[in-house]
Amino acid sequence: MNLKQLEAFVKVAETKSFSAAAKQLYLTQPTVSAHISSLEKELNACLLVRSTKEVALSEEGKELYAYAEQILELEQKIRERFGLDAGNRGSVLRIAASTIPSQYLLPGIMAAFREEYPGEQLKVLETDSAGVVDMILSHKADVGFTGTVLERGSCTYLPFYEDELVIITPASERFMRRKGGDISSWIREEPLILREEGSGTRKETARILSRMEIDMGEFRIAAVMENQETIKRSVRSGMGISILSRLAAEDDVRAGKLLEFPLGEEGGSRSVNLVVDAAYPVLPAADKLIRKVKELYQTGDDFIYR
Repeated sequence: MNLKQLEAFVKVAETKSFSAAAKQLYLTQPTVSAHISSLEKELNACLLVRSTKEVALSEEGKELYAYAEQILELEQKIRERFGLDAGNRGSVLRIAASTIPSQYLLPGIMAAFREEYPGEQLKVLETDSAGVVDMILSHKADVGFTGTVLERGSCTYLPFYEDELVIITPASERFMRRKGGDISSWIREEPLILREEGSGTRKETARILSRMEIDMGEFRIAAVMENQETIKRSVRSGMGISILSRLAAEDDVRAGKLLEFPLGEEGGSRSVNLVVDAAYPVLPAADKLIRKVKELYQTGDDFIYR
């Protein structure tokens, strides 16, 4: 077994095609087929299920793919660390991000980063905050962005942006009359649409409501949804109220489609964080991104929550 065989296997698994894999690897199709055949023979396993339409991973192939992907990523990290790719195109920097930073903050960050480092390639993996931490700790991502802090493993966080969570409601006369009033007098009466478990928004919502002496268990939960656009549309249709980032709500509020209410006198402030694994070497490309975030948002030099 060698790296060339594993690389060919991973490419075929990802493209679902021997010819596409060969094209991407700058090899002939027979060479790719030979690599896969040798690998299957050595492991005494059928790794790929061939059909007339595409190639799919077998159960054993899925297991090998998880290992092979990590091996190739480690090889790339070694090459980067010791400058073996000098003069070649930049490596792929894998960024895991939860919904709010992914959709509202990362585009600007990546544009500024690419302007300064045009040779670097970026890959964004969008998930919830818990998924971001999982990817960082399993080294499936090099740097992460989360809307909350999850104290797990050796993750360390750099808060760089101050976000605000707000209550959103339909733009109806009934809710317009509540503007300026005490939300604690009516918020428990309304059906609540929540983000999914693992969402930073949901975790921070519970924290902020607890500070207001409001228990999440007091609400009538109308639905749990992952997609914030679906949440906003559901609120507009009158299904219930929700609590989302002001970044996500502002366009609809400005257009008069939704109303927003602050979460109590202290507001719904929460930090958006950059996260890395403190027990794992930071790649040069990740270090460049971290420095760019610090520059853009004028943050301090130190990570916290170690």
